[in-house]
Amino acid sequence: MNRMNILVTLMEREIQRRDAAAIELRNAQNAVEQARQQGQALLGYRSEYRQRWQAQFQQRATMDLLRCYHGFIERLDQAITSQQGSTEAAERRVVAARDRLRQRETRVAMVRKLMERRQQAQLQQQERREQKASDETAQRMAWAARHDL
Repeated sequence: MNRMNILVTLMEREIQRRDAAAIELRNAQNAVEQARQQGQALLGYRSEYRQRWQAQFQQRATMDLLRCYHGFIERLDQAITSQQGSTEAAERRVVAARDRLRQRETRVAMVRKLMERRQQAQLQQQERREQKASDETAQRMAWAARHDL
């Protein structure tokens, strides 16, 4: 297998890795969006729940009912805190995925540049061989012309 074929194989593998990293980034971004939406839904639900019970508490409420209300609000707050943690973790995964994608794009660019250099070197070698052959042909013709006289 010549060097160019090896580089082509390497390029294909790096492109596949880059594409996988791009998919990973999109999935991580989708996960962040879902986590944010869930967090917003929890915040909205807590707000609605408080508003609903404010009217109830203005009329009258037993201690048991008040304890249940505060217990549920506390669990909602815990769920919101947990969801915020999940969102932050998902955001960290996006940053990491973005870094991996950037690294993969750099690798693809490096292999592409190496391939371009290799092609340029091959062209230069071919041009030198052709020039050498042309020079040798010219020398033989000149030598033959001098010795035929």
